[in-house]
Amino acid sequence: MDNKPEEPVTELLESHECWSLLRQVSVGRLAVWHEDGPDIFPVNYTTDHGTVIFRTGAGTKLQAALAEFPVAMEADGVNPETGVAWSVVIRGKAEVLTKTDDVLSTFSLPLFPWQAGKKDHFVRVVPATISGRRFIVAPPNMWWTPTEGAKPSAVE
Repeated sequence: MDNKPEEPVTELLESHECWSLLRQVSVGRLAVWHEDGPDIFPVNYTTDHGTVIFRTGAGTKLQAALAEFPVAMEADGVNPETGVAWSVVIRGKAEVLTKTDDVLSTFSLPLFPWQAGKKDHFVRVVPATISGRRFIVAPPNMWWTPTEGAKPSAVE
């Protein structure tokens, strides 16, 4: 008889499910390549016709997002009542909205930056790919490593 706990199942999500989940939250993380390595920034975003839009000021985030390299954006959530979590990642190219009509159309979108300041650049991420997964959050007894009998590490 095997007493091993059952491995939790991770459900891979269809594109339409990913977009539905992205519309449920407004904060994500933008991953960019900056100078000699990766960097990541929290962003308030909204979805718009199969793309993601965020506002930002001039600086590292904007400069890196618009560089030659693609970006990735990730958002996630969890239902505390059911313990079901999800994570969605889009990968693609970022572009600044420069046409007046494009910028004006963003004013009707639910896009609310958390931090005060001049955020006069509207950036659209056009995904080349979108992927997501849904899973049940594992209880601590499934991942916690018991420390009983473990040798303490040296003082750092």
